[in-house]
Amino acid sequence: MKKSLKKLTGIVMIGVLALGALTGCGRRNASAAKDITIGVCAGPYGDMVKKAIAPSLEKKGYKVSVREFSDYVLPDQALANGEIDANLMQHTAYLEKFAADNDLRISKVIAVPTAGAGIFSDSIKSLKELKKGDKIGIPNDPSNLARALGILDKEKIITLKKNIDQTKASEKDIAQNPKKLKLITLDAAQISRSLDSLAAGVVPGNYAYAAKLDFSKALAVETLAEEYKNVIAVKADDVKGQLGKDLKEAVESEDFYKAVSDKKSSFKSFQKPDWWTEKYKEK
Repeated sequence: MKKSLKKLTGIVMIGVLALGALTGCGRRNASAAKDITIGVCAGPYGDMVKKAIAPSLEKKGYKVSVREFSDYVLPDQALANGEIDANLMQHTAYLEKFAADNDLRISKVIAVPTAGAGIFSDSIKSLKELKKGDKIGIPNDPSNLARALGILDKEKIITLKKNIDQTKASEKDIAQNPKKLKLITLDAAQISRSLDSLAAGVVPGNYAYAAKLDFSKALAVETLAEEYKNVIAVKADDVKGQLGKDLKEAVESEDFYKAVSDKKSSFKSFQKPDWWTEKYKEK
């Protein structure tokens, strides 16, 4: 009888300890759920996360880490497979195409102020100085390629065919190239580093920022359409969940507005998304 009682008592104690362990794990998991990693690429958006977005998230109990990637491909793959919780490194046009092409269930939460692409050169001071056969560097990914062609078209360097969707333009859509310029497709991150071998290059804003290129000396600067303004992206299931809600509130917060608008801010001259213009009545 005593042995049976001891055995029963031992089983109960094991059960209590096991329950305690499970409860402890539950608490740790709940805490870990507030530790989030946001992926970025080289450029201003890591600073934007740290200086303008993280403060509001930290007030909600989050611990925010930033992970920098070297290209546009890995951050979306990392997001889709759960290595990171969100990213801020791409515009809507790129996100939607990349997600569709690679069957990734990731979606945007909200757009943020964004640096437009610029045409930069180490050798000329005006687009009028371009000579026949000069080399122009442009991004090789489809959405930024289309943007680059759109900028060159707007600056009358080339002419694109009429009645095309310029957000999907490619080199086959060039109707006229009067100076027979050689358009050299490069990884977007490489263009700023290749200016010494190019007459000029179209550099996306984040990479121009990272390379410390002076926008006041740019030969031309892009005016961004809304689909080319950078967005925070999360897994599709998280958009309407707590994470998506908290990220959206952080970007729409007073902390974010002050961090971006401060006179000393690196982001103050970035082009603002539509929601910002509607909310603050300023561009």
